[in-house]
Amino acid sequence: MLICMAQRSHGLFVGRTRQLARHYKPSKLGITTLIKDFKVDDRVIIVPKGNFKNIPHPRYKGRVGIVTEKRGDSYIVEVHTSKSVTRQIIVPQMHLEKA
Repeated sequence: MLICMAQRSHGLFVGRTRQLARHYKPSKLGITTLIKDFKVDDRVIIVPKGNFKNIPHPRYKGRVGIVTEKRGDSYIVEVHTSKSVTRQIIVPQMHLEKA
């Protein structure tokens, strides 16, 4: 007798269904959240909202970073994850707020 055990998915949003529920998300994205402009060396907060296509990884939610450059409509943000580790992530402007 052969038993096939399906392996569980370990995707981007695994274990985050409560944090991504409807009451944690804003209802609509207004035009002011879609059109933002930041300069190099601005301090920004990463706040994932609304659109899940280009959302940054949930581990960076609420982190403060520094804008290093602009790439298209997105920005490259340098975030300190621990004492000696810094990461550069690409974040669209709708998921950023000024710190």
